[in-house]
Amino acid sequence: MDLHLLGWNAHWRDVFDPYLSQSLVPGRVVVEHRDAYRIETESGERSGALAGRLRHRAERRSDLPAVGDFVAVRLPESSAGDGPAIVEAVLPRRTAFVRRAAGGRPDDQVIAANIDTVFVMTGLDHDFNVRRAERYLAAVWESGARPVVLLNKADLCQDVDHRVDELRRVAIGVDVHAVSALTAEGVDALGEYLRVGVTVGCVGSSGVGKSTLLNQLLGRAVQATAGVRAHDSRGRHTTTHRELFVLPQGGLVIDTPGMREFTLSDADQGLEAVFADIDALAAHCRFADCAHRGEPGCAVRAAVERGEIGEDRLASYEKLLKELRYEESKGDQSAAAERKRQGRIGAKAIRRMKRDG
Repeated sequence: MDLHLLGWNAHWRDVFDPYLSQSLVPGRVVVEHRDAYRIETESGERSGALAGRLRHRAERRSDLPAVGDFVAVRLPESSAGDGPAIVEAVLPRRTAFVRRAAGGRPDDQVIAANIDTVFVMTGLDHDFNVRRAERYLAAVWESGARPVVLLNKADLCQDVDHRVDELRRVAIGVDVHAVSALTAEGVDALGEYLRVGVTVGCVGSSGVGKSTLLNQLLGRAVQATAGVRAHDSRGRHTTTHRELFVLPQGGLVIDTPGMREFTLSDADQGLEAVFADIDALAAHCRFADCAHRGEPGCAVRAAVERGEIGEDRLASYEKLLKELRYEESKGDQSAAAERKRQGRIGAKAIRRMKRDG
């Protein structure tokens, strides 16, 4: 496949240049499943295996390839050429959507790498949850990608406009679309994000309709789908691995399994973006270390009392901030340094997007 259709451009050519003298070729990870990889190169797609040196040097899980990564690989030298592509290096990521690994381990899990836009999907059924959307938005902003909220299952909701307005009040500076992945209602509006070489990630809880949306965009059923429980709209993990798909119109979509547990890894810059209203008010508090819990001269608490900010929104901000501080206290120094580095990437992206409107 032409790697340009997979997002390869002048930036990646420059980054890859040192590997040319080592007889390596570029590729992109298109499937990741329990340390098994599929890698797309100019000569076609093939299985991937990690070089022993790369695995040995990896200090943490996030150092290993993730779906969406561009990698330097060594192709088999045999005339048959049917062996795996050996991944010798992971090219530095431009963006990375990260969560804390499940189970409480102080390690980060890269859900998808080098994504330009992330569709944060929530359902207009029992799955609708503003607080969960704030959590996802913080992680997306921190990743360096652009978040877009999709309210799916519009065909099942009697008051779509009210739900859209509710999300827009908390998703500051973020596009919000109501769609029905099942009936294709509103899906045409997503075309502006799906351009040649542009990578879109899709995240949300199980049963929200990510695989159904992907099938709709591809025009064929490539991912299995399943219904949800009627009383709470919870679904099963129909997607069991992460995979990158090339759309007929030229865009790229990474489908991911539903996440019932989503713990933030590090998202200071992301929280500032999601809670920009609270952050702006906090600058006017009398005390620089104001906790917004009744201190005199608290501008945030005054805004809550005036009804400008909901008590539940402030509580959500405090909960996420507390969670971040706890996770930071568990991490080792190398992991903390990596999170700070990734935070700088996210901060630059946030500033760039605010500048560009």
